[in-house]
Amino acid sequence: MDEQVVLVTMSVREVRAGAELAALAAEVGASVAHLQQGDPSPARELTRLAGSGVRRVVVVGVATGPLAPGASWLRRVVAHWWRERGDDAPQVRVAGALLADLDPAAGAGERVARLVAAATPVTGAEAGLTSPAWEEVTAHRHQVLVCRGPRCSARGSDDTAEAVVLALMAHGLGDDDVLLTQTGCLLPCNHAPVVAVQPDDVWYARVGAGSVDRIVAEHLVDGRPVAAQRLARPAPRGMA
Repeated sequence: MDEQVVLVTMSVREVRAGAELAALAAEVGASVAHLQQGDPSPARELTRLAGSGVRRVVVVGVATGPLAPGASWLRRVVAHWWRERGDDAPQVRVAGALLADLDPAAGAGERVARLVAAATPVTGAEAGLTSPAWEEVTAHRHQVLVCRGPRCSARGSDDTAEAVVLALMAHGLGDDDVLLTQTGCLLPCNHAPVVAVQPDDVWYARVGAGSVDRIVAEHLVDGRPVAAQRLARPAPRGMA
């Protein structure tokens, strides 16, 4: 195979749209990789393609929501792999814009073709994966853990996580105020979607997108945990 297109999901929102993404990939003859919380990663997929003899790869990012990282981050990740691969790396081009719609009936296949045609080569001069700004742990007051385990994801925790980001932005809270982390299973699954706020050791049950604003405003801004959705936390074993 001379050239292969790889569609890369940029956030967990696109990972959830697996069936639609697979249909589009089949239409355009592409493979699929995931920048976040999915498998294979772009690096693993590029390694597979290089090992199978593909000499030209075009990478197109897919972002159907407003909170995914930009196309520049995809170029950083791909360029890091390309530099690490060395002399036997295939030619790789990365689309400069992201695909925002997966619907083949709405012309997604044609948009992929245009993005592929306009993609530009990775040169090795791209920014790396490190920065002095990312050297230290942030000085956040709270860390919000949003469960993205199978049950919480099935009950809409991707929308919960997105709602948290938007609420934090609305209150002007950045990573040095509240650090948002999406996790694997947090337990207790019967109360999905589950959200935990640390270091307060407060756990919330059934946190849909509609209940996020209150938790952010009352707990993270005013310092008053929301009793209505708070889960009881037993004392750790061996402690009174």
